[in-house]
Amino acid sequence: QVQLVESGGGLVQPGGSLRLSCADSGSVFSRYVLGWYRQAPGKQRELVATIFLGGTTNYADFVKGRFTISRDSAKNTLYLQMSSLKPEDTAVYYCNTVPSRLRWGQGTQVTVSS
Repeated sequence: QVQLVESGGGLVQPGGSLRLSCADSGSVFSRYVLGWYRQAPGKQRELVATIFLGGTTNYADFVKGRFTISRDSAKNTLYLQMSSLKPEDTAVYYCNTVPSRLRWGQGTQVTVSS
């Protein structure tokens, strides 16, 4: 069974940066459209960024210009480079296919606070 493992989260001050990683144990990343999602307390999970098989990317308006999604198919790893972080970016971040088909991982907590 495919297992997704997210990492790289932490506590960062507003305006700071973080890079999240998502490792895929089942080598499915090269076959699917992938995305990063997030879920803030009391809110529904939302799609943040998408990367298509050809490398085209798409972003939610609230992160456009600040976040960059990328993939390394050789390493079966998905990345999310986040910069100019805001307190409202605080959430648990997850990776999955788009639309989500795989079992959700544990996510990685990102907290933006001074």
